[in-house]
Amino acid sequence: MTTSEQHQLAASAGCGLRLRNAREKAGLRLEDVAARLKMPVRVVQALENDDWDRAGAAVFVRGQLRSYAKLLGINIDDAIEMAGVRRIEPSEIVSHVHTPPLQRLFEQTARRLVYVVMTAVIVVPVWMMATRGPLGTPSQDNTARLDAPVTPQAAPASTRSPAPVTVRERAPMVASLTPPLPAQPPASALKLRLNGDSWMEIEAPDGRVIEKGLLPAGTERSYARGEVARLVIGNASAVEVQQAGQVVDTGPFRRANVARFTVSSDGSIAPE
Repeated sequence: MTTSEQHQLAASAGCGLRLRNAREKAGLRLEDVAARLKMPVRVVQALENDDWDRAGAAVFVRGQLRSYAKLLGINIDDAIEMAGVRRIEPSEIVSHVHTPPLQRLFEQTARRLVYVVMTAVIVVPVWMMATRGPLGTPSQDNTARLDAPVTPQAAPASTRSPAPVTVRERAPMVASLTPPLPAQPPASALKLRLNGDSWMEIEAPDGRVIEKGLLPAGTERSYARGEVARLVIGNASAVEVQQAGQVVDTGPFRRANVARFTVSSDGSIAPE
């Protein structure tokens, strides 16, 4: 058999037969081909059996055959054409909408008319404002009427001029030149005078800390009745405590020169 006859015989053989022969010659199994092409085994077997319906949709058969042939290193394009695997042509898009010529002319005219109207709506007010000003310029006739002299009319005889209204002026208030007297603490106020440095903690009746810390010598503090409920005074011997203007002896309240006492709502002092 000549070489040309061998080529004709190979071309006349089906795609599947040529693929199977090439696979067996390469020593591959169906499972090996399916794993490399990432296809199901049944699809590979359908390609070798020329069972295009079982291989899948016609749009995939040509690509599957070429991928299989490329894997085996053979060319089967001639066999694909002879096998009758049809090409998938793109569907032709046919317009089913038909617009009559008169309707197209009407739509074009309507669009142009809308454009003209919108242009007029925008341009006309701008042109009027540019020529007459924002509020409009009054005409010459109206200007003449405004410039004409106005003749005053005589008032009727029965009209009486209203009596003038007399406004009684009030004398301005004279500010007092006497300076206000300084506010005096109530007689029952608690007063502290420091002759030396002292640490203090002063609490209100609600438990709120009014003052806490080290105060220097010369400091004075005054509190109204009911404002202070508890006191802790360090270096108590250097602190003078006055209640209602009277000096309070803090000796009975001291322990290690720290005085602790409470102040009731009526101003009386008691040890803590």
